[in-house]
Amino acid sequence: MSHRILIVDDDADLRRLLTLSLERIGGMSALALDGGEGLLEEAATGRWDAVLLDVMMPGLDGPACLAQLRQDPRTDELPVIFLTAKGDAAELRRLQELSGRPSMRKPFDPMTLADELRAILAS
Repeated sequence: MSHRILIVDDDADLRRLLTLSLERIGGMSALALDGGEGLLEEAATGRWDAVLLDVMMPGLDGPACLAQLRQDPRTDELPVIFLTAKGDAAELRRLQELSGRPSMRKPFDPMTLADELRAILAS
């Protein structure tokens, strides 16, 4: 099964790399947004299997975006996987408690990103 992933990250180069990695290497479908504005509307379309969400962004950060998604019955059960540059154990635990799923770290390996994401979604 090919997963459909909604990517949210404020870094244009990283959005391109994430999209290429998931689509070309991982065989997934992906759409990248440059921030949390518009995330709820796109996520609520029902076209997405999961959201890969940057933690630190200007405006709406990742946890604020997650809170919006959880407050809407159309998206309250949509899997959200945080993507974070902070790798300390306490932060990773906090993010997992928020989303209910392990986080992925930046930098990531583009060759294994899709497999790592599939493993998180299967758990």
